[in-house]
Amino acid sequence: MAQRLGRVVLLVGLGLGVGAGSALAEPKFEYGKADEVKDVKKVEWKASAKAGLLISTGNSQSRTLSAGGTASRKAGNNKISLEASAAYARAGLSIAVDDDAVGTAGNGTIEEDEITSVDRTTTKAFAGKLRYDRFFSANNSAFLTAVASKDEPAGKNFVGGGQIGYSRQLLADKRSILKAELGYDLSVEDLTSAPDTITIHSARVFAGYTLKLSDSTGANAELEVLANLNTEKTPTEDGSNEAKAFEDVRAIGKIGLSTSLSKSISFGFGFTMKVDTTPAPLAPLGLPFAAGFAPFADQLDTTTEATLIVNLL
Repeated sequence: MAQRLGRVVLLVGLGLGVGAGSALAEPKFEYGKADEVKDVKKVEWKASAKAGLLISTGNSQSRTLSAGGTASRKAGNNKISLEASAAYARAGLSIAVDDDAVGTAGNGTIEEDEITSVDRTTTKAFAGKLRYDRFFSANNSAFLTAVASKDEPAGKNFVGGGQIGYSRQLLADKRSILKAELGYDLSVEDLTSAPDTITIHSARVFAGYTLKLSDSTGANAELEVLANLNTEKTPTEDGSNEAKAFEDVRAIGKIGLSTSLSKSISFGFGFTMKVDTTPAPLAPLGLPFAAGFAPFADQLDTTTEATLIVNLL
């Protein structure tokens, strides 16, 4: 009967996630720009939000919910910005198990009572970022951030920390802006399959480029690299349970394109790639892992998304 009914899809907004681990991208690296505050004579607020819901039944069974938003306050040479996003997804999977009582491997065929359905959480993540920028000139500023995130499929119950550093505008004209940042990052990770929290002190390098293609369309490219400076006591795939300096490198690259459909509504397309050379061990998949077997999350995650963005302020 379910096959005859086919698939029911409800979509609010538009979202598509592709990749291992979570389909949620971390907060975008929105760097401060001096021209945003130099002419501000009074306090100025901005806010935007986006949300998506996808429900599929019948042959394909899944439920996906995503939401995000940004807000900023500008006054004089100071800017405070906040970003937050969350995603949750469950999928129903059909699994065939040949468990006939003929030897230990069944009889080599799947019968009617050997097909079962398993409902699993494929995405359960959130991310938030609070940033303060202090502009000293058109090309120079300092920044301070606080970040928090969670990504259960990637084995991370919670990640919190902060960043501090110097930002330099290298290029600015009517069509493009090129920014670079150097600084320090502190991360404290609570891993699903590790008994103790892990503290990581890292050097941070960031570069961001924005390009104005027309009055209503723009593109951006961003890259952030974090390299640990301390020796980490963390689970590792080689069994050493230790990552020495510069062995835990995390990088996030992003490209995006956005266009205004009206004064308050925009359409955006983006691709995000996340790399972690020392990934976390996976949480048990319903049952405990066998003794001596400890699978790890993939080193590479990718996310592709298309969204409608509503500007609230």
